[in-house]
Amino acid sequence: MLGWAWNLLSRTRERFDQARLERRWTRLRELGMHIGNGVNLPASTWIDVAHCCLIRIEDNCGFGPECLILAHDAQMDEYIDSARIGRVIIHPSCHIGARTVILPGVEIGPRTVVGACSVVSQSLPPDTVCVGSPAKVVCSLEEYLAKHRERSKTRRSFPYELYKMEALTPERRAELVAAVADGDAYISGGHSAELRGEGGMQTTERDPHPTKK
Repeated sequence: MLGWAWNLLSRTRERFDQARLERRWTRLRELGMHIGNGVNLPASTWIDVAHCCLIRIEDNCGFGPECLILAHDAQMDEYIDSARIGRVIIHPSCHIGARTVILPGVEIGPRTVVGACSVVSQSLPPDTVCVGSPAKVVCSLEEYLAKHRERSKTRRSFPYELYKMEALTPERRAELVAAVADGDAYISGGHSAELRGEGGMQTTERDPHPTKK
C-alpha cells in the first residue's frame, strides 16, 4: 500500500515539474527570448532573465545540469556607471555540458559540443568540440564522433528501451556496473526514442517538418 502511494506521489510530482518547466519556457519567450524546437533547457539552467531578449537558442540544442547563460556584465558598473550587454546566440544542434558558463557577446556553433564546466568567453566555431576556461577547440566534431563510433564496435552496448531508468531491474543494473568496470559502455537508441516522444528528457515542441524551414 505504501509503495502504491509513493508511486502516485512521484508521478504527480513529475507532472507538476513538467508543467512548471513548460510555464518557464513560455515566460522566457514572452520576455523576448528565442527558444527553438526540440530544445532541452532544464530547470537548473540559470538564464539572465533581465536581458533574456538578447539570448537566442536554436533548434535541437541541449544543456547539462546547472549551466549559466549571461547577457550582461556589470563588473565595471561601480567605476563607470555602465554595464555591458551582449547577445548570445546558440546555433542549432549544440550540446552544452554540465555547469558551463556562457558569457555575453558570443555565438556557438552550429553543431558544437562544449565540455562540462567550460567558460565560453568567445565565439566558438561550428562542427567542433570545445572545452576549458576559456573554452577552446580540441578537435572537430567528426573526429569526436569517429572515435566513439570506433570504440562502440568493441565495447558493450545496451538498448535504451531495456536499460532506461524506469526499466532497470537489479539484474540490469548489475550488468551496467560490470560493463564499465574496465572502460566505457554505450546506451543505444535514446535519441531515436526522444524523436518518437518516448524518451525521458523533456524538450520544447519539435518541428514536424524541420526541412521546410
